[in-house]
Amino acid sequence: MSLGFGHLARIGHLYPSGGLCDYEIQLMAPDGVQFLTTRLPFRNTGIADDLGLVENLERHARLLADADVDVIAVNCTAATLLVGPDRIRERIGAATGIDSVTTIEAVLAALRAAGVRRPALLTPYPDEVVEAELEFLRSNGIDVVTHLGLPRATPVEQAMIEPGSWFGLATSLDPSTIDGVLLSCAGIRVADRLQHIEDRLGLPVVASNQALLWHLLRTRGIPARPSRYGALLAGGFDERADTAGSGQPSDT
Repeated sequence: MSLGFGHLARIGHLYPSGGLCDYEIQLMAPDGVQFLTTRLPFRNTGIADDLGLVENLERHARLLADADVDVIAVNCTAATLLVGPDRIRERIGAATGIDSVTTIEAVLAALRAAGVRRPALLTPYPDEVVEAELEFLRSNGIDVVTHLGLPRATPVEQAMIEPGSWFGLATSLDPSTIDGVLLSCAGIRVADRLQHIEDRLGLPVVASNQALLWHLLRTRGIPARPSRYGALLAGGFDERADTAGSGQPSDT
């Protein structure tokens, strides 16, 4: 876990106010990569709250700009796919002049790099958010084979799900029917189970915080690749990503 100064990168981190797992991305980060977090209002997990997350996006992004960050990461999978990554980047760029990235862009880039086209989707979302994510993924060439969920009404409740519950859910899957697993949500505790899930299923596993960190390391030109958090973050798919390019998601 990197707890030191960001001599390689200072990353502005916009994260839901009710979330408890902003530490996970810092936990996985290599030494010299520092996440500076500012919170966006988010108390419940439905579509209305996801859309409301970015209501005052510019004001919160400017707070991170005060720290002279290198890039701003908007880290909420559901909100960034619902609002649209292009719109979010445009707003942050206009307000701060700083490049930005969203979780959903990183997730799509990770799925493509790992060659995952027919994943199982695991979420803590209510049904309306799951349906929106399924449609978004379909529009970007990802055909979810099955969805398993542990739906929760608030981001605090999402964070309280024990990591072992995600391991149990993932390992209940039939690996012969899918080509990977997507654990979608930046607000769940799952980092230390990612490698275990991959080892059990023999398939790539992509998770929101893991994918965002991987995407940031690649786009910032930072060669360090942390181990223990799955093949993606360890660099197992970097060559394929460099060859294919990450592509851009389609806003819905």
